[in-house]
Amino acid sequence: MPASAGIGVAPHYFGGLFELLRRSVTQLVRPPTEPRRAEAVRRLSRQVLLLTAIVALAITALIFAIDVVEIKLMPPRGTPSLWPVRILTDFGRDVYVLGLLAAMLMVVAIVAPWLRGARRSRLLRVGNQLQFMFFAVLVPVLAGEVIKWIAGRGRPFVGGKSDALNFVPFAGTEAHASFPSAHAVTCFALAFAVTALWPQAGVAMAVYAVLVALSRLVLLAHHPSDVVAGALIGVVGAMLVRYWFAARRLCFTIRPDGGIVPRTAASPGDRKGR
Repeated sequence: MPASAGIGVAPHYFGGLFELLRRSVTQLVRPPTEPRRAEAVRRLSRQVLLLTAIVALAITALIFAIDVVEIKLMPPRGTPSLWPVRILTDFGRDVYVLGLLAAMLMVVAIVAPWLRGARRSRLLRVGNQLQFMFFAVLVPVLAGEVIKWIAGRGRPFVGGKSDALNFVPFAGTEAHASFPSAHAVTCFALAFAVTALWPQAGVAMAVYAVLVALSRLVLLAHHPSDVVAGALIGVVGAMLVRYWFAARRLCFTIRPDGGIVPRTAASPGDRKGR
């Protein structure tokens, strides 16, 4: 949402709300203005390529050496004592995470037209951050769903046996929607997004993501390679969204070396238009 406190204010509430929403969309699709974006692209490309290569090797090793062994060690599906794990795993459900972020964005949109001055500016800054987190989760989740459909990997024990190579491309069924784990995509994307905005939250968000990912293994919803692939897609997708925002000088700023860091209230351009 626009970070400017003095624009988009109309005498009529609904006029102000419409103007706020219009500017919110416009700033997301406008051409990039950050002069250091070329450096950021080069740095991001190196990071994504290296991360993808390393994780791709790990996924291959897991499929051929670990997946079948791991799922045989897990308790049977429906084990009553696993109810805490079933509660934990819902914290990584994409519908819940995206729904919560969307609801928070709606609250910001409803309240912001009533405010003026510094309070409005602070709330709209929160709106920008919520937008980033929403799209940082949504983009990789959508990519993950496409890959699921293409891969068509069977979930553990689908077909009556532990077969790590049970792929039926374009199956489009829930039984063959194991690769990648959507929960892993969601929780790792959210963890990256929150940490990108507030680095001090990194450890807590890493613990959250790992616990949700492990819950998918314990519940026999996924193989280890599904979870690792989901983590990769979530992180890379969130990284790309972070660059999109940084290139438009939203939430982030780009350092001379191409590194992307959170934009503070005193960062250049934050007060532009106020």
